[in-house]
Amino acid sequence: MSLIDSRLQVLLARRAQAPYAGKWALPGGVLRIDLDANLEDAARRVMRERLGVDLPFIRQLQAIGGRARDPRAPWAVSIVYRGLVPFDRIQAKPGKRIEALRWWPADDLPGERDIAFDHAALIRDALGVTRDAVERLELPVEFLPLEFTLGELQELCGQLLGRRLDKSSFRRRLKEAALVKAIDGKMRTGPFRPAQLYGINK
Repeated sequence: MSLIDSRLQVLLARRAQAPYAGKWALPGGVLRIDLDANLEDAARRVMRERLGVDLPFIRQLQAIGGRARDPRAPWAVSIVYRGLVPFDRIQAKPGKRIEALRWWPADDLPGERDIAFDHAALIRDALGVTRDAVERLELPVEFLPLEFTLGELQELCGQLLGRRLDKSSFRRRLKEAALVKAIDGKMRTGPFRPAQLYGINK
């Protein structure tokens, strides 16, 4: 997932082959026991192969398995990971079994009939968990510079949530949680009054 045009968006791939040819799906790959030391190692390899990116932070969303998940097999299991990344870091191009790659706004996704497998439910789960994390002030460090103003942080969290945040409430919760710290002597200057610069409180 990424922020594009101030909106949370999801990268989907349009399948070139059956099953679900022409439908949109999450990029993915197959676990390789000869290459992958563990599940996260497999996820990172697939990201490099499919998307051309290494992410510092990925989180396992869920493990899901059962019959009728994939018409090619009597039973299928998937381990689903989610991650946030600045979209300009993605180097992916359509390739093997993929007609196109496209970023879709989280609140304007294709209809469920246009999404392959059970990926519509997986996308909803990923978006819900990500937004719940931001609500709990798990800060989106993937998008934060080392120094930022509280206004910039509030704007970023609001974009991920898809709504405006109340300034006083947001800053009160930040202070109570001691998540950020002021950087002594550092101010952001501009056409308006200077703003204090902050960093993540380790």
